[in-house]
Amino acid sequence: MFLLNKSKKIIEKHNQGFTLIEVLFVIGIISILSAVILTNLHDARGFGRDAKRLIDMKEIQNALEFYYDTNGRYPSSDTDGCGGWDIGNQSYPFIRNGLVESMPNPPEDAVATGNCSGYRYYRYSAGSSGCPVSKGAFYVLGVTDMESSARPHSQSVGWSCPSRNWQNEMDWVTGRFERP
Repeated sequence: MFLLNKSKKIIEKHNQGFTLIEVLFVIGIISILSAVILTNLHDARGFGRDAKRLIDMKEIQNALEFYYDTNGRYPSSDTDGCGGWDIGNQSYPFIRNGLVESMPNPPEDAVATGNCSGYRYYRYSAGSSGCPVSKGAFYVLGVTDMESSARPHSQSVGWSCPSRNWQNEMDWVTGRFERP
């Protein structure tokens, strides 16, 4: 009987709550799971922002073609300060000198803020960077600092001339000559 009472007291003592080690163990597991979930959530947001960037590039290309059909040339860059490139991000309005008619609210990179980051556009004169003069002037349109891929992005069309490859400078890039 004495043994039974002693065993009963030991069992009751252990049923009173968790030990400090058990609580710390559970907190550790919850912390690890939270870190994994937050990391995956951050990655998913980056993929979403990159998908929007690619959609914006298609819209800008369409607006550039509309501008070309109307004016017979692509718009000039408005030289935001990054070596003459027109920049589109939170701090710099994009392609002010031309796309206003075909795209009243040009898109901007939602994350980038520097004068060389985000969306980029530049209209080069015929023969620049070793490209054929016979094809006329051309534009280069690109995105820097994409979040879900290394350079180049898997969907980048790429653009290069004999003496310059813009794919090495941006994550996603394309271009087009004014004459076929």
